[in-house]
Amino acid sequence: MKVGFIGTGSMGRTLIESFIESGALEPGQIIASNRTMQKVHQLASQYPGLQIATSNTETVVGSEIIFLCVKPMQFKRVVDEIEPIVQDHQILVSITSPVQILHLEDHLRCKIAKVIPSITNSVLSGATLCIYGSRIKGKDRLLLEDLLQSISRPVIVEENYTRVTSDFSSCGPAFIAFFLQKWIDAAVETTGINREQATCLASEMVLGTGKLLTEGRLTPEEVQTRVAVPGGITAEALHLLENELQGVFHQLIRATHTKYDEDLEKLNVLFNRTEVNRPQY
Repeated sequence: MKVGFIGTGSMGRTLIESFIESGALEPGQIIASNRTMQKVHQLASQYPGLQIATSNTETVVGSEIIFLCVKPMQFKRVVDEIEPIVQDHQILVSITSPVQILHLEDHLRCKIAKVIPSITNSVLSGATLCIYGSRIKGKDRLLLEDLLQSISRPVIVEENYTRVTSDFSSCGPAFIAFFLQKWIDAAVETTGINREQATCLASEMVLGTGKLLTEGRLTPEEVQTRVAVPGGITAEALHLLENELQGVFHQLIRATHTKYDEDLEKLNVLFNRTEVNRPQY
């Protein structure tokens, strides 16, 4: 099986490297193209056997599955470029959340899926969100999910929940890292603890908490109950967080949805589409 990648920027490169490092794909099974050819050459140098395509159409012709890893406003240009040559049996996978399945099914005759990856996939962890178009069959889903299983936990979601689910799986690592950074900064400034030691402890804590929530099957509420003794230090700190963070996460969701809506409106104009799935609030 040949897997093509149109776009080898941050996330395209992450997927390629993760599939190879996990053993799911050999370099010789991958063909890639990018506007900046130097990026593809760097990948081919790192992974001998990876095929360099001189154009996006060359990537499409040689692939069974094509991952489209470009920015939202570049989609229409790429779609117009590959429309004449894409075949019914091929599977095109968008990894860009505001680009809708219908945007692509209106213009391409192949099978369409949308997969939202995460930076956590680079360490073969985290989730990938899977959304399937009307032409995707059961065997196509199995093929894609078997591939994604090697680097993540595939989770099927409805397209109108793409934004909020992406907040957790894709944006979430940045949100958690921001929270930890501010906590570490405060600890260093207030107590003088060594920053490297504080970062190590915070990182191991996040890893362990993640395992409690997944392998340990505890809910977030149960973790808090198990740690916080009534009247104790943790309970006092949780009370502070409850008061100080009141409404913050509602604002966070509104902020990501507002940006998503802006991108969606621009894409509707590009694709001459007015009726698409709206995100759920």
